[in-house]
Amino acid sequence: MSDEEMDQSEEDYADYYGCDHDGDGDNVDPRLTDPEYFEYSCLTDTEVERLLNESVEQLSNAIQVTPSLAKVLLHLMGWNIPLIVSRYRANSEELLTSCQIKPPNSNVAGSSNPSTSSSYIGGSSSSSSSATTLTTIGSNSPGSDSDSSFCCPVCLMPSSSDKLSYLSCNHSFCNKCWSMHFKVQISSGMSTSIQCMGNKCAILTPEDFVVNLLSCSRLREKYHQYAFVDYVRSHPELRFCPGPNCNIVVRAKDCKAKRVICNHCKSRFCFKCGGEYHAPTNCDTMKRWLTKCADDSETANYISAHTKDCPKCHICIEKNGGCNHMQCYNCKHGFCWMCLGCWKTHGSEYYECSRYKENPNIAHESAHAQAREALKKYLHYYERWENHSKSLKLEEETLSKIRKRIQEKVMSNAGTWIDWQYLIDAANLLARCRYTLQNTYPFAYYLEPGSRKDLFEYQQAQLEAEIENLSWKIERAEMTDRGDLENQMDIVEKRRTTLLTDFFHA
Repeated sequence: MSDEEMDQSEEDYADYYGCDHDGDGDNVDPRLTDPEYFEYSCLTDTEVERLLNESVEQLSNAIQVTPSLAKVLLHLMGWNIPLIVSRYRANSEELLTSCQIKPPNSNVAGSSNPSTSSSYIGGSSSSSSSATTLTTIGSNSPGSDSDSSFCCPVCLMPSSSDKLSYLSCNHSFCNKCWSMHFKVQISSGMSTSIQCMGNKCAILTPEDFVVNLLSCSRLREKYHQYAFVDYVRSHPELRFCPGPNCNIVVRAKDCKAKRVICNHCKSRFCFKCGGEYHAPTNCDTMKRWLTKCADDSETANYISAHTKDCPKCHICIEKNGGCNHMQCYNCKHGFCWMCLGCWKTHGSEYYECSRYKENPNIAHESAHAQAREALKKYLHYYERWENHSKSLKLEEETLSKIRKRIQEKVMSNAGTWIDWQYLIDAANLLARCRYTLQNTYPFAYYLEPGSRKDLFEYQQAQLEAEIENLSWKIERAEMTDRGDLENQMDIVEKRRTTLLTDFFHA
């Protein structure tokens, strides 16, 4: 096999969710059959800018404001144009005030231009433009003479009125001080949140106001970069790809906790929270779980050791594969890595060691006993969650061994790469199912006791049992019948799909 063919094959296992299945070839709507189906598109920076500019133009024309003010409103109102238009027509003053575009009171306290009332919105003129503006740059201060001088409150230097700029709050400062203020704020990573320099003034500075006062092209470029990031983060339909050095932005109409795959760097993540994909657990639950793991992981790591003693001959055993079905190399005793129970009597229908048994009398115990029970419960779920994470890494090594064995068989004319492709498919499926199984433990930890939890744990147990059977057969692929392996693949995928259909509500 050529290197190009090998490279192409390796791309099929780019990540734990690296392959998509076409099903049986029937034209079945995936929205009805696949609980993880999600419609999205990957956009470049240019495409995103075009999308944002279209929204800005639409709002600007709808309520007759400048594009810069339209950007402020869109950014603060989640790019919801119908809502902005509705609120603007109902009470424009209230909307502009709530969005920090106009000051809240009619007479601006502490204004550098006391002769100006707040009804003046930045020197707009009926003869200049039909669009509303709320900023003035390099024009006479309201109520001032064009030849008069003005003392800047920041640098205390006299400045002619044509060298002053102010927002709707009427706080006037010289252009040099404004420029220095923007330089400091942009250098600290700010853009859309830059406010007026006035004491306790929260009025925001629109884009045109900032850009026109920046003389350095490098600062203007940085400002536009930071503003672009802010706009994307505030847009409910857009998410940055978290991949390293990737500039792709993912767009989806629905903000759901579904899996998206970047078409550039192949990163996989949850669209809603931007973190690692975590079905069937929702974003809030996963966040709580990861926070708890960060707090208690040292205790868990101390208790959950990497090695265990064989329950029969008590020799120390190290786990070197993803499967939890262990066989002692000394006495050949088969047991479960998680509960150390005999594998023969482990139960083919109900995987008991995946289920935590609550103490029904714990509410009547002492506070110390309740704390100990709470830690015991957490460690039960954490150990299994962490174990599947380690199994995923070990099964990556198994996949590498499978690739190597397939290459050897192909080179010795024992079939073609296509003949052995089912082993790669099985390894891909195993990784995808184990990743789902790993994320069922945070879900189960926070699930309230009751019939729903009983059903979930039953399906979780079924999935875990079938995954371990598949893992065992893949690790011994050369001794496993192809038909038997493909049958096990079908069973595992059906178990996973059933669990996600019943409990994954993005």
